[in-house]
Amino acid sequence: MSRTHLMEYRGSRNIFQAEEATAMSGSVVGIKGNNRNLTWLPPVIPAPMRLRQEDHCEFEEDVSYEERACEGGKFATVEVTDKPVDEALREAMPKIMKYVGGTNDKGVGMGMTVPVSFAVFPNEDGSLQKKLKVWFRIPNQFQGSPPAPSDESVKIEEREGITVYSTQFGGYAKEADYVAHATQLRTTLEGTPATYQGDVYYCAGYDPPMKPYGRRNEVWLVKA
Repeated sequence: MSRTHLMEYRGSRNIFQAEEATAMSGSVVGIKGNNRNLTWLPPVIPAPMRLRQEDHCEFEEDVSYEERACEGGKFATVEVTDKPVDEALREAMPKIMKYVGGTNDKGVGMGMTVPVSFAVFPNEDGSLQKKLKVWFRIPNQFQGSPPAPSDESVKIEEREGITVYSTQFGGYAKEADYVAHATQLRTTLEGTPATYQGDVYYCAGYDPPMKPYGRRNEVWLVKA
């Protein structure tokens, strides 16, 4: 199975510089700036990955999904309830960004990792409950001892690695897009041996909001 694309952007509290994660390589989007104004740099082409045979699978070009192993570890999380997904995400993400940028007990800017994923909780009809939980994987450098968030709504949680069925799409993703692609993925998996959790799935994004073209979004159904 292929690994998730994981990148770290490390730097001081005020300046972020792009650096390829040592654990794996993937799509890289540079970031540079201070806490109030961030300027995203053009994508960097990563070096080829070296994976053991059991770490990846080969797929037909016309297959619309892949089975992927997602790395576990310590995550900064923010949970929002009683709000539609799009609104909840607009509330949660700035809190994550502030924590990453230095609003923590050490005053250290850790930089970003991508993708940033968030868990959503479907109703029986496929619509989403008014609840989501953002999961930001803390950069490898800080995994051993993550800075404590200054905002009490930001929590540090451990999550085990998960295996997911993932499908990818472009554009500026909204709640309706995630729901539609999750439905399509479930339909694609019908008649296959694949089994997945029905009460939760993940949505993921790789790009800054100011990137207009070539955007990458994903829906992950968690393998049961």
